[in-house]
Amino acid sequence: MTHSTQPMSPLRHKLARFIVLPLVQHFILALILINAVTLGLETSPEVMARYGDAIHLIDQSILAVFVVEIVLRLFVHRLRFFRDPWSVFDFLVVGIALLPATGQFSVLRALRVLRVLRILTIVPSMRRVVGALLGAIPGLASIGAVLLLIYYVFAVIATNLFATAFPDWFGNLGRSFYTLFQIMTLESWSMGISRPVMEQFPYAWGFFIVFILIATFTMLNLFIAIIVNAMQTFSEEEHRDTANVVDQAREHIETDLHNEIRELRSEISDLKVLLTRSRE
Repeated sequence: MTHSTQPMSPLRHKLARFIVLPLVQHFILALILINAVTLGLETSPEVMARYGDAIHLIDQSILAVFVVEIVLRLFVHRLRFFRDPWSVFDFLVVGIALLPATGQFSVLRALRVLRVLRILTIVPSMRRVVGALLGAIPGLASIGAVLLLIYYVFAVIATNLFATAFPDWFGNLGRSFYTLFQIMTLESWSMGISRPVMEQFPYAWGFFIVFILIATFTMLNLFIAIIVNAMQTFSEEEHRDTANVVDQAREHIETDLHNEIRELRSEISDLKVLLTRSRE
C-alpha cells in the first residue's frame, strides 16, 4: 500500500488507518476467493441455468466492494497511489471489469478472472515471490537468449538433415522449432519422433540426445538456478532491511533512554542543591 508523506486531513487519516486494518484486508481476501469461485461457476452452463441470477448478483456486489476500496485508496493517497505498482495493478484489474463486455469488447469478459490475481497484492508472501521473479527477469532473459540461439542452431541442422524424409516435423525452420520444443518437453519424443527418424537415419540418436542434454537438462536447470538465486537474494535483502529497521529502532530507544537518564541526573542534582539550601 502507498503512504503519503504530506499532512492528511482527519478524515483521510482515519480512512488510511481503516483500509490497512487486518480485518479489512482479510475481508477483501475472502471476497477475492469467493469471486474466484463464482467466476469458475460461470463457466458451467448447468450451474448458470439454475443459479445464474444469484451468481451474477454476487459477482456484481463483490465488484462494487472492490470499486469502493479503490476509490477510498485513491482518496487517501491521491497521486501517490499510482507510484505503487501493486496499487496500479489493482486499479487496472478492477477497471477492466468495469468496461462493457459486449461487441468488440466481448474479449474483456474473459479477462474478469484477472480479479483473482488481486490475491497477490493482499498476501505478503505472494508479493515476495512475485518480486523475486521480477528481479530474476534480467538473468532469465540472458538464459532465454542463449536457449534461443541453441534452438536456432539445432533447428537449422534438423531441417537440413531430416526435411526431405519428414516434412511434417522438419519441413521448414518453423516446423523444426516446434518439433524441437516438443522434444525439449520430453513429450512423446522417443516413440513419437526420434525412433521413426532413426529408422531412416540410424545415427539420429546422437542429434536428439545432445539436444536434450543441452536444452532440457542444462538450460532449464539454469532457469531454475536463476529463480532460486533471485528468491534467496530477495529474502536476504528483506532480512537485511528488517535487521536495519530493528537496529535503528534500538538505537533510537537507547538514545531516548540516555537522554532520559541524563535528564533524571540533572533533576536529581537540582533536587540535591535545593535540599542543601533548605537545610542551610
